[in-house]
Formats: sequence, structure tokens, C-alpha cells
Amino acid sequence: MDLLLLSVSDVSMSVSARQKLETQAAENNIVKEELDLLDSSNTVFKLIGPVLVKQDLDEAKATVAKRLEYINGEIQRYETLLKDLEKKSEHQREVLTSLQQDFQKAQGLIAGKV
Repeated sequence: MDLLLLSVSDVSMSVSARQKLETQAAENNIVKEELDLLDSSNTVFKLIGPVLVKQDLDEAKATVAKRLEYINGEIQRYETLLKDLEKKSEHQREVLTSLQQDFQKAQGLIAGKV
């Protein structure tokens, strides 16, 4: 029974993490779209702590692209993890069903002897 509860907890944490990553991806896609509207005559600033620091447009675009690549990779990793957890959960259900059937058969045999 502990294995089944652990699996539910794992699924819940993984779904939550994936949702957070999807939110980050959406935010970064908005930033990418906004950066794509700019040209070299525009000034781009990056927030570092409480300070805005001037940043090169191409550098900003590259940073956002790398961030999106990382986030999308993590989303894929969580999707694979969730599929694996789903398979494990299905296997646990099958084992539990089999054990329940064996238990019911054993109860029937005992009842027949009494």
C-alpha cells in the first residue's frame, strides 16, 4: 500500500512541477515575442537584483532562447516521468486486483471447508 501512496505523491509533485514549467515557458515566449519586435536602435535592460542593467539585444534574445530550450527540455523530462509513473501505477493496480482475487478464492475455499 505504501508504494501506491508514494506513486500518488510523485504524480502530484510532477504535475505541479510541469505546470510551473509551462507557466515559465509561456512567460518566456511572451518575452521572446516582445524582443523579436525590437531592432538594434532599441535599448534593452535586464533586471539584476534591484538594478536595471543595459543588455545587448542579441544577448538578450540568446538568453531567452537558451532559457526556453532548457524549460522545454524539463517539460519533456516531466512528461516522460509522468508516463513512467502511470505505467507503474497500472502495474500496481493489476497486482492489487490479482491479490484481491486470490484472497477471495482463498476465502471461498475456507468457507467451503467449514
